[in-house]
Amino acid sequence: MAEALYKTDFYSWTQQQAGLIRQGRLGELDLDNILEEIESMGRSERRQLGHRLDVLLMHLLKWVYQPEQRSNSWKGSVMEQRYRINRLLKANPGLKPEITEIMSEAYDAARITAFKETGLPENTFPEDCPWFFKQVMDNEFWPE
Repeated sequence: MAEALYKTDFYSWTQQQAGLIRQGRLGELDLDNILEEIESMGRSERRQLGHRLDVLLMHLLKWVYQPEQRSNSWKGSVMEQRYRINRLLKANPGLKPEITEIMSEAYDAARITAFKETGLPENTFPEDCPWFFKQVMDNEFWPE
């Protein structure tokens, strides 16, 4: 029953599972799908961190390689991403050990987006991220 509900009406399934937990009817829980959802939530937080780093790094690349295009919009985007990344890491400190890997993945995407948005040759942008996480998160850091 719970499996069918999970597939056909996710919202109702969540309410049913919460009700079972509140009532202490743990033996009736749809554990396989609950575990899948918990793992999915963790992956979602990781993806969000990667996306925020992607946007931050892309704007920093544009900041360096298109200095004539610098704007308050770019600066505001960098500031916003730094703020949101800090909030995300504060709420999910377990992501910190994965920062190096996540940042590497994000840089690859940022490089592609910077290439696409600037029209500059792809080899303009370094293959490896030229900055450390601590640098890109420093509100005083504006690469030249």
